[in-house]
Amino acid sequence: MLLLGAGKLGKVLLTSGTMLLSVITYSFVFGWPYAAGFVVLIFIHEMGHYIAARQRGLDVGAPTFIPFVGAWIEMKSLPHDAETEAYVGLGGPVAGTLGAFACYFLARSQDSELLMALAYAGFMLNLFNMLPISPLDGGRIVGVVSPKIWWIGAPLLIALFMWRPSPMLILIAIMAAPQLLASLRGDQGRPAGYYDIPLATRINYGCWYLGLLAILALLTFELHSALRGA
Repeated sequence: MLLLGAGKLGKVLLTSGTMLLSVITYSFVFGWPYAAGFVVLIFIHEMGHYIAARQRGLDVGAPTFIPFVGAWIEMKSLPHDAETEAYVGLGGPVAGTLGAFACYFLARSQDSELLMALAYAGFMLNLFNMLPISPLDGGRIVGVVSPKIWWIGAPLLIALFMWRPSPMLILIAIMAAPQLLASLRGDQGRPAGYYDIPLATRINYGCWYLGLLAILALLTFELHSALRGA
């Protein structure tokens, strides 16, 4: 029991410690209030993944944060099929979008430019994660439809890098390259039957993806225009 308690305490300390480190780091650039809000939005996104994974019986660790990179949850047990992977992948953007909406409505009611800026950051963060390329959330979601859709995300990632060069985009490209090549061979290094998903399920996730993508794109554009006007 003592070892179990110590293990849980260690997870809490790791998450809270890396969150605090991120807040401190971001505060030097954006100030304390924005930094704290931004890290909370990332936490909400990651907890969406965590809850979705736990609902499917997967063993996952608490979120770990790295400043200017983001956060992730450690998958101690891998999804047993593409539908489970898509479900876990969808959990993050859904929770993150709800968090951004909360900031948006509070900003409207309180007439707060800070909350509006955080809402914009939340929508933008989740929109970026919806790029249809693995290992981003969008890639995990559309993978249940067909891994070949990742090739739509590849030129989008390149275009994004040309518009806003970033080491993070290079890292994503490096991580995505082996899976893109594997999709051409029809071998993603998954167990047999991993992508044998019923058509109705594929359509369902495709609709979820397109609907959430449209909402995030619309709100990101709207708030970008509003903030520029302000």
